[in-house]
Amino acid sequence: MPFVANKSPEHLQVDTTVAITQSNTRAGTRQGPFWRITAIARNAFREAVRDRVLYNLVLFVLLLTVASIFIGELSGGQERKVIVDLGLSAMLLFGVFIAIFVGVGLVYKEIERRTIYAVFSKPVGRGEFLVGKYLGLCLTLLVNVVVMGVGVSLALVFVKRGWDPLIPTIWPAVLLIYIELMLLTAVALLFSSFSSPALSALLTFLIFIIGHFSADLKSLAVSLGSAGSRWLFTGLYYLLPNLANYSFITPAAHGRSPSAGFVLASALYAFVYITVILAAATLVFSRRNFK
Repeated sequence: MPFVANKSPEHLQVDTTVAITQSNTRAGTRQGPFWRITAIARNAFREAVRDRVLYNLVLFVLLLTVASIFIGELSGGQERKVIVDLGLSAMLLFGVFIAIFVGVGLVYKEIERRTIYAVFSKPVGRGEFLVGKYLGLCLTLLVNVVVMGVGVSLALVFVKRGWDPLIPTIWPAVLLIYIELMLLTAVALLFSSFSSPALSALLTFLIFIIGHFSADLKSLAVSLGSAGSRWLFTGLYYLLPNLANYSFITPAAHGRSPSAGFVLASALYAFVYITVILAAATLVFSRRNFK
């Protein structure tokens, strides 16, 4: 990919507004929300590429491939499990950092650079703007996850010196990781719609941590003697996303794949949760005063 210099706020403003204008022109009489959201999502993806978010992929694949050479000698025949465990964990960690640190800046950067005024001077609703930014980051995460999954698969092929039957079992776990990242991106976008980037990143990271210990909240609520505490932790259990459902890394390392029904139910849960979060973010963002 050729080097692209950092663009000034004026250039970024032109990019966003021109993308929307061109989309409306191509749509002709079909100038609807779909075309405007598509234009914003495409521009958000290009901005992520300009920020060199995807450059970590090359480093990830190289480090994983080199590490597989030494893991085969140190793990006592467990190199395949270690590679899958390490690779999927790194995939989740990289994705979380991208979802948080890029997601919380999607709205803030537009406000800080004042490019948001040019965007809203076009026939673009605030909900369309948020959904477009969200889909653009989800596309960025999809590219990251796919390339990282290919990197893990190639590392397994390298260690096995050929096709490894463990490869097909890791991709359902990769899909669950991506669904979790989509959910976390929506949470980051919600916080960024009314808060500063630093606070939004902190709150989103706390949601990520608590979401992986969601079952413990319910157990804690049962063990507490105070009725108020039980209501509080029970409410948090049902309010916060249960991210533990998407953690299938260890079973995948042992050659076990989630059932199709489990993946479908997890995806449906995430879809409903994401829809509610984006609706809440749109409601908050629509009431925000940029003056």
